[in-house]
Amino acid sequence: MNRILSLVRRCVEDYDMIQPNDRIAVGVSGGKDSLVLLTALAKLREFYPVPFQVEAFTLDMGHADGREGMDFTPVAQFCQELDVPYTLLPSEIHHIIFDLRKEKNPCSMCAKMRRGALHNAMQQRGIHKIALGHHYDDAVETLFMSLIFEGRLSCFQPVTWLDRTQISQIRPLLYCGENLIRHTAQRLNLPVVHNPCPADGNTKRQEIKELIYQLNGRYPGLKSRAFGAMQRLPLPAWGPVEHRRRPLPEEPEDLEFIPENEN
Repeated sequence: MNRILSLVRRCVEDYDMIQPNDRIAVGVSGGKDSLVLLTALAKLREFYPVPFQVEAFTLDMGHADGREGMDFTPVAQFCQELDVPYTLLPSEIHHIIFDLRKEKNPCSMCAKMRRGALHNAMQQRGIHKIALGHHYDDAVETLFMSLIFEGRLSCFQPVTWLDRTQISQIRPLLYCGENLIRHTAQRLNLPVVHNPCPADGNTKRQEIKELIYQLNGRYPGLKSRAFGAMQRLPLPAWGPVEHRRRPLPEEPEDLEFIPENEN
C-alpha cells in the first residue's frame, strides 16, 4: 500500500487535486480500482498536509428483471473500518438498459445514468468533488480508443470541472498501473464485489486492452511512452503543475498485464 500511497500523493500534487477542507466523494462500485482508491484516500487524509474528508457512495444497479441488486454489505463494513461515511443508492439502471431498452451498446448510456445518479446524490449533500478510479492503463487505453475509433488524440483529464453540475472530477490513481492495483487489492483482501454486467469483458475497451498488451510485448515501453506523450504534448489539462513537473518512472510497478475479464 505504501507504493500506491506514494503514487497517489504525487499525482494529487502534480495536478493540484485537493484543496483545504474538500469533501471528496468516492464512487465505490465494489471493483478493485474503486476500493483501492477509497483505501488510499482514507489513509492519505491521515497525514496529508491539506485537510480533507472522504465519503463513499455505491450505486446499486439492480438486476435486469428489476429484483434487488448485489450485496454490498462487505463494502459497507469496510467503509466503517476506514471511518468513511457510506451511502448505498438504489437504482433501476440495469433494468432500464438491458430489459426495457435492450441496448446493444450499453456502456455510454450506462455511464451517463450512473454519473447523473451519483451527481444528484452529491448535490443533495453539498459535495462538489468526486474521485474516480481511472488508472494508468485506463488512460493509455482511452488514448488508443480515441485514435483508432474516432481519429483524434484525446483522453479524459486528470481534473475535470463540470460547469452544469458545479462538480470537479479528480483521478488520483493515474500514476498507478493496473497490476499494482490488482496485487494491492489481493494483499489487503479488499471486499471486491463481482460485476454481473452482461457487457463485462465484451467491449471495445477489452479489445484495445488486449491489443496494447500485444503491442507492448513487441515494443517494450510502448505504454509508458504513450502516457508520457499525453503529458508532454500535453493533451488539454494533462500538463502537470510546472514547478512540480517530474518524470515518471519508465513503467509503473507491476505493470505486466495478463488479459482477463474483471471489474
